[in-house]
Amino acid sequence: MGKEKENSSWEQVSDWYNKVVGAKGHYYHENVILPRLAKILPLSKNSSLLDLACGQGILARNIPPEVEYIGVDASASLLASAKKLCKNKKQQFAVADLTRPLDLQKKDFDFCTIILALQNIPDAKQVMKNAFSHMKSGGRFIMVLNHPCFRIPRQTSWEIDEPKKIQYRRVDRYMSPLTIPIQAHPSQGDSSTKTWSYHYNISDYTHMLKEAGFVIEMLDEWCSDKQSTGSKAKMENRSRDEIPMFLAIVAKKL
Repeated sequence: MGKEKENSSWEQVSDWYNKVVGAKGHYYHENVILPRLAKILPLSKNSSLLDLACGQGILARNIPPEVEYIGVDASASLLASAKKLCKNKKQQFAVADLTRPLDLQKKDFDFCTIILALQNIPDAKQVMKNAFSHMKSGGRFIMVLNHPCFRIPRQTSWEIDEPKKIQYRRVDRYMSPLTIPIQAHPSQGDSSTKTWSYHYNISDYTHMLKEAGFVIEMLDEWCSDKQSTGSKAKMENRSRDEIPMFLAIVAKKL
């Protein structure tokens, strides 16, 4: 695991990520994740938020400006982009390795988030410990994941059952922890820069949260809102409505 851990920072793909996400986020940020997150992240002007693996600050730009905010990420380049894009001088950013204890003075955040990033960090347990260590008692920790059941790189795929005229999700592996290399530029083949995806099943996440000191309050599954056209639209839209893309876990610090 040592080599993968060394390469898990997205510093090496920061330019590519900035182009993909942009200032407003990608399609699912704008249309699914941020709107649904707003319903389970009850921020007020007096709230404080610790945003782990914040990238170039997409969440920071979509919260009330009065919220006390600190974003942490291992990529200095992504944080440089965050500082340019986020005009709120009250918002702070810090470079830090989330697989190690955080060196932050504040220990009483109301909320902590990690949005679509936990599965790219090799030590999920330490990330949860960091969240716990810097939150007040009763604070909420919100994790948004690519759905661990249905969106496992190389192990899940869309297929079509022609006799039944349905599109379904094929799952080849789920229970076993997996370390999966992802090519940032597939057209470059083996010469492409790699990122890493670390798969755990939902039971693993619940056990890790419990060990860190959290109790789970809610699981929320989010589907895509896209709509197809053409001859296969009916089956594609139905499967899209039935197979969630994302899983949000809301956990409370005891």
